[in-house]
Amino acid sequence: MASIKPFRGVRPPKNIVEKVVSRPYDVLSSLEAYLEAKGNEKSLYRIIKPEIDFDELLDEHHPEVYKRGVENFKKFQDKGWLVQDPEEYYYVYAQTMNGRTQYGLVVCSHVDDYLKGKIKKHELTRRDKEEDRMKHVRANDANIEPVFFAYPKNPELELIVSKVTESKPEYDFTSGDGISHHFWVIRDKADIEHITKIFEDIPYLYIADGHHRSAAAALVGAEKAKQNPHHTGKEEYNYFMAVCFPDYQLNIIDYNRLVKDLNGLTTDEFLKKLENNFSVKKVGTEIVPPSGLHNFSIYLDGTCYSLTAKENTYDDNDPIGILDVTISSKYILDDILGIKDLRSDKRIDFVGGIRGLGELKKRVDSGEMALAIALYPVTMKQLMDIADTGNIMPPKTTWFEPKLRSGLVIHKLE
Repeated sequence: MASIKPFRGVRPPKNIVEKVVSRPYDVLSSLEAYLEAKGNEKSLYRIIKPEIDFDELLDEHHPEVYKRGVENFKKFQDKGWLVQDPEEYYYVYAQTMNGRTQYGLVVCSHVDDYLKGKIKKHELTRRDKEEDRMKHVRANDANIEPVFFAYPKNPELELIVSKVTESKPEYDFTSGDGISHHFWVIRDKADIEHITKIFEDIPYLYIADGHHRSAAAALVGAEKAKQNPHHTGKEEYNYFMAVCFPDYQLNIIDYNRLVKDLNGLTTDEFLKKLENNFSVKKVGTEIVPPSGLHNFSIYLDGTCYSLTAKENTYDDNDPIGILDVTISSKYILDDILGIKDLRSDKRIDFVGGIRGLGELKKRVDSGEMALAIALYPVTMKQLMDIADTGNIMPPKTTWFEPKLRSGLVIHKLE
């Protein structure tokens, strides 16, 4: 039973929305944010990556950086670049990529749902990353960026979203990466009440992207509850902002691996060892995408090989054992290459499929890396099966695309 509520969103006026909005804080470096925001005083990067405001880019965790972010958030509101809606609303945020559109509802989700496991996760979080986001939420007293949830298909919600999106969007623009963004405000009180009630019958929400933001928002809400002797559970700080998409509309793309060396093996020795657990077939000089589950493409020494995992290497009845990241981690990275910990080993790097297989080829051909492993994408069903069984995916398994744009709407905790 998901507990959600509408909220008084803080949003840019439509004539400057494209100047304000940004990519999420964690998909680009401080230098990239500095270059994107150069000459644009209205860029949200000045709130979510405020280190770019200093002459010498400060460390993003420096106390002065958080302080500057708060000052900029206030400045944006004082100058009318961000304006709070007069009443509590829900919002629809749709994204179109490659001719395909996904429709999300922007809501506030209850902290208790996260803490009690009604909002399900599939990744481990790192305490240092949680603490960074907690400082950001505490300092601004707001969820500046949303988290990204999925929910099981619900025809009633689809009817409401379909009705709302027949009208002209509040915002409608295409960002530099070719992705179109469409945004509507749901002002009708009957629709708002109906949405709240429908979510009460949805047993679980699933974090698709934003595990650290979810954890940070929930932990700050819990902190505020402890600090308030008159806490009721209905205060605004009990909720955090999320965009919720029906599961079937979401697109997970491949998340591939690059390895610096072959652990002392020659190419022939490495290929020979692969034959213990894979059928190995030479393909050519270009990397081809894997043909399906349990098929992999590897690239080394200017040649692509197709690997098909042997039946003893996977368990299709086990939510973790079915995953190609599990197979490749155990039988290639660990057994042959000696890479035990994907989180800390400096010999491995990860490349989201949005960069294309050409990025893998380029980095191997340049000599920077010795081996590329291209994986078949994880499905939403696999993700939800893992979350439902309380399991955790291996690191760097899912890459959702398109990414949510930040700055379309913000949620204040007071």
